Amino acid sequence: MQRAGARRLARARDEYAARYGSPLERDDVAAGPPTRRWAVSTRAGLVASLAVALVAGVVVVRSMSVLVPDVGHAVDLPEVTGAPAAIGAAVTSEPVPTTGAGPGAAQPAPTDVARRVVVHVVGQVARPGIVELPEGSRVTDALTAAGGPSSSADLAGLNLARVLVDGEQVAVVAAGEAAPAVPAGPGPGGEAASAAGPLDLNTADAGALDELPGIGPVLAGRIVAWREEHGRFRSLDELADVEGIGPALLERLTPMVRV
Repeated sequence: MQRAGARRLARARDEYAARYGSPLERDDVAAGPPTRRWAVSTRAGLVASLAVALVAGVVVVRSMSVLVPDVGHAVDLPEVTGAPAAIGAAVTSEPVPTTGAGPGAAQPAPTDVARRVVVHVVGQVARPGIVELPEGSRVTDALTAAGGPSSSADLAGLNLARVLVDGEQVAVVAAGEAAPAVPAGPGPGGEAASAAGPLDLNTADAGALDELPGIGPVLAGRIVAWREEHGRFRSLDELADVEGIGPALLERLTPMVRV
């Protein structure tokens, strides 16, 4: 690289000498005076030589910067304080509050206690009386809790699949005995059955059916028409076959009617 710079410097000197002549070979030098003019010319030659050398140096430096690849510069990054805490905060999920109470805190009252119904079973059963059953139990469960029906019991007038209502009375009659007028407990909708007891769907006329909650004259007429067409209702579930009586209304009427 130094040799290349020297060659460029010599070439620049030769080009200057070819264009302006060598300062050492000028005629005014051989002639002698004026010495002052020669002194100025010498200074100019030196300045020119320095300028040429400077240009050559710039060329050399630029050529070196082109040949040598830039490998980059190391940059000192500032130290970041608190970074671990920030990273930890980003990846750490919030704690889920626990619902459990401490050792000294009062325990909440359980809310999953099963509700129960109390019914009165009378008539032809082994042990007539009050029975307590889980909510959702049916008439057949009440008879079983009362020891079961006796041999003389007539179960044809009972809907054994009916869901019990808290506070009602289940009467089991003997064969050939008329069903007693037993008032039923309040139905699921809050209305109480007739004071004369559940209404017999096979003997009630349209006026009596019209008095039932949720029936009205139109549905009462349809119930009578269905009964005349099919002879009689054999179970309360057949009420669902009457147009306009859905599951909700059937459940509401169940403690208020019988077959």
